[in-house]
Amino acid sequence: MSEIGKNVSIASTSIIGNNVILRDGVIIEDNVTIGDNCYIDYNTIIKQNVSIGSDSFIGANSILGEVLMDFFDDYTEKSHPLVIGEHALIRSGAILYGDSQIGSHFQAGHRVTIREKTKMGSHVTLGTLSDIQGDCIIGDYVHMHSNVHVGMKTTLKDYVWVFPYVVFTNDPTPPSETLSGVTVEKFAVVCTGTVVLPGVHIGQDALIGAGTNLTKDVPEMSIVVGNPGKVIGSVTKIKNEKGEQVYPWRYSFDRGMPWKGCDYDTYIASKMN
Repeated sequence: MSEIGKNVSIASTSIIGNNVILRDGVIIEDNVTIGDNCYIDYNTIIKQNVSIGSDSFIGANSILGEVLMDFFDDYTEKSHPLVIGEHALIRSGAILYGDSQIGSHFQAGHRVTIREKTKMGSHVTLGTLSDIQGDCIIGDYVHMHSNVHVGMKTTLKDYVWVFPYVVFTNDPTPPSETLSGVTVEKFAVVCTGTVVLPGVHIGQDALIGAGTNLTKDVPEMSIVVGNPGKVIGSVTKIKNEKGEQVYPWRYSFDRGMPWKGCDYDTYIASKMN
């Protein structure tokens, strides 16, 4: 049995699952599907053609399925579906545009923005005040911390880490109509305050140090620091305070990863069987 608060508006064409909680002031427009056991907090607006998977939480004052620019031609909503997988945890003030796909177990901090044509895998986290500008590809288990800006055409592949205040740019001759997105390969780490210039390719397992101005492609397994960024060695040379090798990080870190409780190689072998 669902719980519906005061001043809730639900379009007749929408489908609400079992055990759904809709707090006061929620608005649900046409052709919305909300799965079982979802919680939609105060004053959230779910616009047309949005699908929310089961066991999801949507924080207060969020807008899901925000209109695209074609709305302003005649103030008529067009069909731009937004699909959000099950077990999402989206905190208050989020704005997610239509024409995007978000995988299961997505977690977002407060006041994030995800623009249209974003395709996102499962188990992705997006920190408070972060901004994905659309037409982006985000892999599985990508972690983006607070205040990250992801410019259009960016590709972040599986298991990438992006720390606070990183900026991925895309216009080589601003202002222009030519966009060249950044590509970050699997397991790479981009540390706090880095600016990545348009079209740069960051190789697998690379580590970009804090405050780097990254102007050139980065070979895999490389450490890059400075302004402009320069390669200073291999990540395999980095040791922790105990003198232990910590990179590639997947062999020393498993919190929140699918190989938690076993080593990475064992996990990969099990997937191949």
